[in-house]
Amino acid sequence: MTFELSGTGIWSAGLRYGDRSAAADAAAELESLGYSALWVPDVGGDLFASVAGLLGATSTVTIATGILNLWMHEAAETAAQHRTLTEVHGHRFLVGIGVSHAPLVNMLEADRYRHPLAATRAYLDGIAASPTPIPAGDMLLAALGPKMLELARARTGGSHPYWVTPEHTAVARAALGPDALVAPEQAVVLETDPERARAIVRHHLSGYLSLPNYVNNWKRLGITDDDIADGGSDRLIDSLVAWGDEAAIAARVQEHRDAGADHVAIQVLTDHTMDLAMPASRRLAQALI
Repeated sequence: MTFELSGTGIWSAGLRYGDRSAAADAAAELESLGYSALWVPDVGGDLFASVAGLLGATSTVTIATGILNLWMHEAAETAAQHRTLTEVHGHRFLVGIGVSHAPLVNMLEADRYRHPLAATRAYLDGIAASPTPIPAGDMLLAALGPKMLELARARTGGSHPYWVTPEHTAVARAALGPDALVAPEQAVVLETDPERARAIVRHHLSGYLSLPNYVNNWKRLGITDDDIADGGSDRLIDSLVAWGDEAAIAARVQEHRDAGADHVAIQVLTDHTMDLAMPASRRLAQALI
């Protein structure tokens, strides 16, 4: 059975890596504003303690990993943690799983990052073979390309892709079929000045422009080498990130829904990577929820 999730969520590094007390307060407020899920990344540290803290600070909202880095957690540990947190907090923990990127993974162990599709398949095998396997519907894959989307359809409840466009959402829906959960992340900047908005985006996007997983996916959607050069073209920025007023951002979120998304997780970008961005999230709640 696929995890039931609709509406609009918040994807936030600040909820995971910022001050724990502030994150708990923010999570409770975001739940009260009507956001249906809170998504957190995983680039090191105690992921499950963070998830537990957010679950404990809320009562109804889904807490999801966007994504759990499969190189950093044993499959059996992930399955056991899912069982424990679900028993304590109810059916609110959605496990998004991904292979991350070679530069990050190889920092921990040289040449560890290999064969991402096979590694993902093996990780899912490990979860299935654990004493407390996670139901397939409670897992998503950070699936971008055709083969990973095929694996998501066969072995999980759907997909949670990152740095994607509504065009990719349509591709994901077609690949996954009508019953899977499609829950893309959509970066947004609540700023109407084009130069200022694009500067904020380039600050966040710079580290991703050299990562093949993303670059190859953008090229499948028509982005060129020229778009990726020199910090990213305006065309690339505008295709990946919704910027402008509340209506402009709401329109982009609706494009994802029209393309087949069940749920859209917005990542509110500001000048600071770990910013909880609560003022913007409050304003956007009125337009998105």
